Amino acid sequence: MSVLQGKKVLLGITGGIAAYKTASLVRLFVKSGAEVRVVMTQAAKEFITPLTLSTLSKNEVYSSFTSEEDENGQWNNHVELGLWADFMLLAPATASTLSKMASGNSDNILLATYLSAKCEVFFAPAMDLDMYKHPSTTKSFETLQGYGNIMIPSGTGELASGLSGKGRMAEPEEIISFIEDHLSKDLPLRNKKIVITAGPTYEAIDPVRFIGNHSSGKMGFAIALKAAEAGAEVVLISGPTHLDISHDNIELKRVVSTRDMYEAAHAEFENTDVFIAAAAVADYRPKTVADQKIKKNDPSLNLELTKTEDILASLGAIKKEQKLIGFALETNNEEENARKKLEKKNLDFIVLNSLQDAGAGFKGDTNKIRIIYPDRKLEFDLKSKTEVAQDIITEVIKMYHA
Repeated sequence: MSVLQGKKVLLGITGGIAAYKTASLVRLFVKSGAEVRVVMTQAAKEFITPLTLSTLSKNEVYSSFTSEEDENGQWNNHVELGLWADFMLLAPATASTLSKMASGNSDNILLATYLSAKCEVFFAPAMDLDMYKHPSTTKSFETLQGYGNIMIPSGTGELASGLSGKGRMAEPEEIISFIEDHLSKDLPLRNKKIVITAGPTYEAIDPVRFIGNHSSGKMGFAIALKAAEAGAEVVLISGPTHLDISHDNIELKRVVSTRDMYEAAHAEFENTDVFIAAAAVADYRPKTVADQKIKKNDPSLNLELTKTEDILASLGAIKKEQKLIGFALETNNEEENARKKLEKKNLDFIVLNSLQDAGAGFKGDTNKIRIIYPDRKLEFDLKSKTEVAQDIITEVIKMYHA
């Protein structure tokens, strides 16, 4: 999932040959999960059709102050467009349009929309070499950047005139990458690595049977997604679950047993900033695992069990600068037991669930938690697991932005 997921993008297209590339640009925005609306000048329509852009964006394309097909002249509200967007991008941005933007000239709907925009504005210049080098163009660049607009550098290469040099509009992929990098800079967990465990672990009895629990992994997966959306590099170590996840910042590692999860956790821990142990790890495993399927010959079956590795305690014993967060699912003496675990395992805070709370626990889509620190606790209402994940990540963010 891209940082562009859910963003409202206003794309302004002006009359340069590079306008033909905007079909790919719209497609990449949509593929990244953004909603795109297009405003274009009349000159831009000579290079790419509104039909192409409306088909790709699945939205109406605006090129005049009134709808051309409407005999009553319905007004296209440029103010609403400017307020709608999370950011505006002008690509290609010709020398003429840049000059008008710098001077406040609003002789078309694109320029009027630009002047109405309250969001960040990016512009990707595209023009011939001599135009790019002209002092008036340089002044436009400086003026617009002085307004807080963000310039996406032009590339060097063959130009429409046959010359080779500066002035070529950045390629659509480069524009997307530039904007993603810019938006990521303000994310609160950028440059932080967070490792999260999720789901159950299975301990084999024989080749077809195991000891496990009812954990679905939903809570851990939700936390991973919220951490990634906050800019963190996430490693999600998951026990057996049907869930999957897709985000550019998430690496999913699947394991089966507690020993598998222990080894994966320790392999990541040294270079981790935050470790969140949301998995429901099996506490015991069979002392002996049968090589063949155990037959139902006897009326009863006795299994000798031995403790599994305590992943959280082992990490708490070696932690240095890492933040370590655990979960406690309790049925009685909830807070007392959670505080003992908090201290014993050297945690920064612990997330307490109680099976006594309706809507909390395994498999469901809701949860009710308490976050317990050594010196205080926070209580939350019953919420969706997505909202609970955000509450947990908000507490993580506070650790670095208190």
